[in-house]
Amino acid sequence: MFPSHGVANLTQQWLQRYGWEILPHPAHSPDLAPSDFHLFGPLKRHLGGMAFETEDDLISELRNWFDNLDVDFSRVGINSLLSRWQKYIDLHRNYVEK
Repeated sequence: MFPSHGVANLTQQWLQRYGWEILPHPAHSPDLAPSDFHLFGPLKRHLGGMAFETEDDLISELRNWFDNLDVDFSRVGINSLLSRWQKYIDLHRNYVEK
């Protein structure tokens, strides 16, 4: 496994080489993390009220849920991330959606 600092350095070098702006990310900002604002809500609603006998049963249900996601699910999440980041930038990096 790669040391995390080595991968981070390579990533930063690549971003600088191609002139990409690196936006500072707030330490805890669930409205800017796709997993928090787009993935976990629907997953939590899907799993709500279910009980699993074994870890394998849970894994099977998770795989089933991911396999049956609408083809546009990820696209919608990424597109909404763009507007959330723009709002964060426009409000001088002082934004958390409530």
